[in-house]
Amino acid sequence: MREPSVILFNINRYAINDGPGIRTTIFMKGCPLRCVWCHNPESWLTEPEVLFNGKKCIGCNSCKERSNPQACPTKALEQCGREWTMEELMAEIEKERDIMSDSGGGVTLCGGEPLRQPAAALAILKELGLRGFHRTVDTSLYAAPETVEAIAKETDLFLVDIKHMDSALHRQLTGVSNERILSNIRLLANLPADDKENRKREVWFRMPLIKGVNADETNIAATAQFIAGLKDAHIKELKIHLLPYHDIGKDKHRRRGTVYNPDHILMETPTDEEISQCRSCFERFGIKVVIGG
Repeated sequence: MREPSVILFNINRYAINDGPGIRTTIFMKGCPLRCVWCHNPESWLTEPEVLFNGKKCIGCNSCKERSNPQACPTKALEQCGREWTMEELMAEIEKERDIMSDSGGGVTLCGGEPLRQPAAALAILKELGLRGFHRTVDTSLYAAPETVEAIAKETDLFLVDIKHMDSALHRQLTGVSNERILSNIRLLANLPADDKENRKREVWFRMPLIKGVNADETNIAATAQFIAGLKDAHIKELKIHLLPYHDIGKDKHRRRGTVYNPDHILMETPTDEEISQCRSCFERFGIKVVIGG
């Protein structure tokens, strides 16, 4: 049977914020969410696309149409995403095997949403396992439950995003409600990592911390309470990474012809004091807090 190919839009080597150690991070195209703060909007579509940087365009008309970005002499047109075979991808990953091994690192699948390409994600994780790489999946868990179960069998660490606990606000901010996400978090938390060894599963929660969106006391307390409710499940340690807001996605929206935060929702980076208050709330619930990463 032919191995499924995968559509990637980037491979980041020497990554230090996508799991333990030094890692190779694979960015898979496709995402069912449309977060208003998204810093990778080029990941939304599963298929390859062309980005346009007007600052580089000299109006030479060499490209004639945007479907041929290679014709642009100034690289104002940029192909975003292409199909990779398993053989090609593993050859790239193997280049950094020594540094990943020496640092206790590995390979991280992210996006976009890696579970948007479930067959490809599962095949990659299985092959990485056969090759002895530590495997991390960075995901919103907005996927079919059977996909989560299958991926969990081939994953050493999950980085799970929690964006907002109010379902209506979650839909307003991301385009989807949060019921499926919360249900899959509970599902994942109750799946033993290894029945033979009775090990706990490694899950690191992550929250983009945005003043005006989800950094308020009510939402932080609700999030902490939800995570604390998993303490008797199969999770090794209750931990959350708080990721202060940035607007790096603005320029990427411009390059792909879309609008950043079209509804002009107030979004700001929390102050140090506000971040400290959020940290204290999570810690009161027995949850370890990391700022960044």
